Amino acid sequence: MQDFGAILDNRVLFVALMACFFAQGLKLVIDLVKNQKLNVHVLVETGGMPSAHSALVAALATEVGQTAGWSSNQFAIAAIFAFIVMYDAAGVRQAAGKQARILNQIIDQFSQEDYQWTEDRLKELLGHTPVQVIVGSILGITISWLAELAY
Repeated sequence: MQDFGAILDNRVLFVALMACFFAQGLKLVIDLVKNQKLNVHVLVETGGMPSAHSALVAALATEVGQTAGWSSNQFAIAAIFAFIVMYDAAGVRQAAGKQARILNQIIDQFSQEDYQWTEDRLKELLGHTPVQVIVGSILGITISWLAELAY
């Protein structure tokens, strides 16, 4: 139980999670303004503006750099991890979303021909656009720098 208390005192973890939750909250606000209705499902869905994954890993890498040093091995690991996550969010997951959209169109065409499809539609919004990733990473870096000023 003593180790759990130490986890809660981990500033790097706290700031990274704070950036992620803030980005998810921004998604709710952006969706509310855009669609003029409250959709709390946005808080747990993937994709959208800004990228919460990018905010999380950018804040993580920035915090590690600020606490362990910009030339530390820990920062190098965190930065490489951040780039991989952001590349995946904008690349691989975005491509998977496009494939899902095409497959759903094929399913729709089969459905028009009285073919009964038994599977659910595929989720199309999986990844992020490059702009969503960039905004998420800027948000994460900014939150980390603001947290540094607060400490």
